[in-house]
Amino acid sequence: MKKYGNKNEQSGVVAYEIGDDFIEVRFVDGKEYLYNHEKPGKLHVEKMKTLALAGIGLATYINVNVRENYWKKLS
Repeated sequence: MKKYGNKNEQSGVVAYEIGDDFIEVRFVDGKEYLYNHEKPGKLHVEKMKTLALAGIGLATYINVNVRENYWKKLS
């Protein structure tokens, strides 16, 4: 996984992994989730990828738009 940029220094996200149709996200509590084009959908996943690469806004986006709508809890 790649370390999240955390440009606002208050993010709940610490790392991520991007694939063609998915993003895996690790949060500060150590939990990891897989989001893909099926769930929560391509629109959300592509936006999450953009935010992950920018290093800002990913945790907020997940909390506001995605919440529990993940494909799979990994840990």
